[in-house]
Amino acid sequence: MSNPLLGTVLHAIGGVSASSCYLPFQKVKHWSWNSYWLIQALFAWLIFPLIVGYLTVPNLWEVLTNSPITAMYNAFILGAIYGFGGMAFGYAIKYIGFSLTYTISIGLSAIIGTVVPLIIHGTLITQFSKPGGLIVLLGMILSLIGVFICGWSGYKKEQNLKESKQLEASAFNLKKGVLLTVFSGVLSAVFGVSLELGAPIAELAGKYGAGHFQGNANLLVSTAGTFLTNVIWFTIVSFKQDTIKELVAVKALGAGLWFRNVLLSVLTGGLWYFQFFFYGLGHVRMGAFQFASWAIHMSMLIFFSFIVGVIMKEWRAVSKQTYVTLIAGLLILVCSFVIITYGSMQGNGAVT
Repeated sequence: MSNPLLGTVLHAIGGVSASSCYLPFQKVKHWSWNSYWLIQALFAWLIFPLIVGYLTVPNLWEVLTNSPITAMYNAFILGAIYGFGGMAFGYAIKYIGFSLTYTISIGLSAIIGTVVPLIIHGTLITQFSKPGGLIVLLGMILSLIGVFICGWSGYKKEQNLKESKQLEASAFNLKKGVLLTVFSGVLSAVFGVSLELGAPIAELAGKYGAGHFQGNANLLVSTAGTFLTNVIWFTIVSFKQDTIKELVAVKALGAGLWFRNVLLSVLTGGLWYFQFFFYGLGHVRMGAFQFASWAIHMSMLIFFSFIVGVIMKEWRAVSKQTYVTLIAGLLILVCSFVIITYGSMQGNGAVT
């Protein structure tokens, strides 16, 4: 089952999915954020997890009913807590843009989401004492350096755009954005801890024949908690702001545009969900260093979020110095992926 190289590739696919999941929102027209978020939340955290879980985990309901109560409770509650982080992440993008939001939030998540489970299990030292452990640690440190450099380039980018009058000053609020992003990053890590504490559910799914798809069982429990938080919050906000009617105002908006908005919202939900579908597939293949999955997955997310930004021509108006800083950060992240993969392969006896 262990194949760190394939695991890294699967984490990369998940990173591509995650880094592009909020792009469809840019094409949603004449809908409030509340309406868009409710639809994407429904599909990201309830419908897709249910469908994929049912299709990939044999006897899913039996697995869930026979899973340890503690694992079910921890996964659900921590998933619900993460729900507030997801909200904050979405709002932060509006204040400081994709680059800074992704870098700060996911960078914090990578650190906390990796270290906290090791502390909980009391294996912080022993994991890095394994063959290949110091190599994996080096790769993780490099990834953090790469994340910091990418984040700095993101900050410089926004400054360049403001100086060139291509970014409205009113739309950019560094203080609000950073506060929301830090809050989001901490709670994003909570989702990683949720998956880790829900691992007994996945292990039971494996015994029922789920194989590499066993992670879809505990993912369903975690996302159910996330969905509950979001649906309660945004339903209340939608009624208070009188935007709930947008979801049923088909004639007023026009059937074509209404249907397009729904599809774009569903696409966002699908892209968010499938990042963790591939995370689960990559995680089980990392062998002795499964704990490094969260760090490498989050780093992949940051890497591809910047690549998406370059493809979308978000960096064409920046200075040469800013662009060189971005390239340096991305190259360091690539090196970190290679090093972590090599260390994981050594730890699993794939290389000598």
